[in-house]
Amino acid sequence: MTIGLSGCTTLHTTAPSTVRARAAQGAPARFGTVDCRESKCIALTFDAGPSENSARLLDILKEKKVPATFFLLGERHIEKYPELVQRMAAEGHEVASHTWDHKILTQISPQQIRDELQRPDDAIEKLTGHRPTLMRPPQGRTNDTVHRICRELGLAEVLWSVTAKDYMTEDPAVIEKRVLDQASRDGIILLHDLYPGTVPAVPGIIDALKERGYVFVTVPQLLAPGKAEPGEVYR
Repeated sequence: MTIGLSGCTTLHTTAPSTVRARAAQGAPARFGTVDCRESKCIALTFDAGPSENSARLLDILKEKKVPATFFLLGERHIEKYPELVQRMAAEGHEVASHTWDHKILTQISPQQIRDELQRPDDAIEKLTGHRPTLMRPPQGRTNDTVHRICRELGLAEVLWSVTAKDYMTEDPAVIEKRVLDQASRDGIILLHDLYPGTVPAVPGIIDALKERGYVFVTVPQLLAPGKAEPGEVYR
């Protein structure tokens, strides 16, 4: 997929199905028993945590047996809730970066971009023993400079195909409806657990999508047996 951005940058994004198709034929899925070449997969992702609501969210995901991908902020988030970062990793979720303090990467210098990306990765690696390989740029804003630096740092960029715009409403029913209206196979759902309406909406979203035959996976599971390549953008 090619998307025009403001200025002269054209954003090329790769769909999960394309990543899977590029992988060797007959290759086993790398994660557990889910094979998204056969199953109708969808990925729940949460930005800008951990927050005071994350423990309840993790309880729900554990109860529903659903893995998620968390794109975490550093300042006032990883710093404040290190035990929740460890719990996310321990319970099988994918832990990734949403930068250190949500600076818009297309508006800052290359050195500032590196700092925004390296600091949360350092903190996550220290807490979990695993260095993130995925990041999500704040507001989805990226460009060739961001791609180049991500490639240097071993990070792939992950955008989304479903958004509830949960920063605009506190009504769980509205959030649930928006997600369900947009959901499709290989969807990447963007939510934010720090907003008050979001976590209460999650059980209904999960139940309704399971009823439709969806299998919930992390972003790496969605791409398997392919994998995200540093400097590339996935949607």
